[in-house]
Amino acid sequence: MKCPYCDSEDSRVIDSRDVSDGVRRRRQCLECSSRFTTYERILPGSLFVAKKDQRREDFKKDKLLAGIRKACEKRPLPAGAVDKLADDIEVELYQLGKAEVTSYTIGDMVMERLRELDNIAYIRFASVYRDFTDITDLKQEVDTLIGAGVEVIQAGDQLSLLPDDKQKALTGGWRKRRR
Repeated sequence: MKCPYCDSEDSRVIDSRDVSDGVRRRRQCLECSSRFTTYERILPGSLFVAKKDQRREDFKKDKLLAGIRKACEKRPLPAGAVDKLADDIEVELYQLGKAEVTSYTIGDMVMERLRELDNIAYIRFASVYRDFTDITDLKQEVDTLIGAGVEVIQAGDQLSLLPDDKQKALTGGWRKRRR
C-alpha cells in the first residue's frame, strides 16, 4: 500500500475493523510515520445493464448516484440518505444473482425508494425516467401520488406559493403544516 504522503510502499496495519461492505484498515507508513486509512471491499462479478435502445453497458454505481443526486438536489434530506439509497439498490441488484438487469428494473427500484424518501425528488426523477411529454402526464403522476394517500407536508421555513384556502381547495385538504 502506497503512503499518500511520501509514496513509500512500506506500511504496517495498526488496526482493522469490519465495516458494512468490507474492511477498514488503519495503517502507518514505516518511512515517514504518517497514518492513513484504507478500505477494502470485495468487488462482485460484473453486472450489465440492458438499455432501452438495446445497448449493453457495465453497471456503474456512480452513474446511478448522479441521477439520484440530481433528483434530490436542494431537497432537505438527511445526510447520507442519497448514498444509502444508492448502496441499497446496488446490493439488491447484485443479490438478484443475474448477470444482466434492465434499465427499467433499476429505474423502478429508484422510483420506489424515492417515493418513500421525498415526494419532490420522486416527481423529478419520474419526469425524466418516464419521459413525460407534456404537463398532463406530470399532473397525472402527482394526482396518483396524492391519491395513494401520500401526505404532502410543507416545510415550516418555506413560504407558500398560494394562500391556505386555495391550497386546500387544490389538494383536497391533504396539505398539513409542520411547525
